[in-house]
Amino acid sequence: MRRYGDPKISGQTYKARPGAYAVLPRDGRLLVTYQGGLHEEYQLPGGGIDPGESPLAALHREVFEETGWRIAAPRRLGAFRRFVFMPEYDMWAEKICHIYQARPIRPLGAPSEPEHSAAWLHPEQALISLANEGDRALLHSIF
Repeated sequence: MRRYGDPKISGQTYKARPGAYAVLPRDGRLLVTYQGGLHEEYQLPGGGIDPGESPLAALHREVFEETGWRIAAPRRLGAFRRFVFMPEYDMWAEKICHIYQARPIRPLGAPSEPEHSAAWLHPEQALISLANEGDRALLHSIF
């Protein structure tokens, strides 16, 4: 599996953290999330897959929590890994990022995830604005 970002630090213990993330095109733009607080960055909506949860269930839950939108017709595009420190969890993680493309159907309210807001970016803007190198590389392959 391809790795993006910093290499694994020798001697550092990492906890596996699988997650599901979405590329959400609609009317020539992409629905992304802006995370404030510690991160202050644009991201593909998504996040960790809880124990016992399927990747698709996590995808629907995370997109809704981070954008307030419901999605339909998810299709898996690929996966990559990142080795990162997650300050909000005080944890070193091997993030295994499963990426899907889906259709944003309708907004049902504001994001419930603290410090997140939904944003619509043109693909060209997303390619330079998304903080994660893996997200940008995946977008580059489809736009």
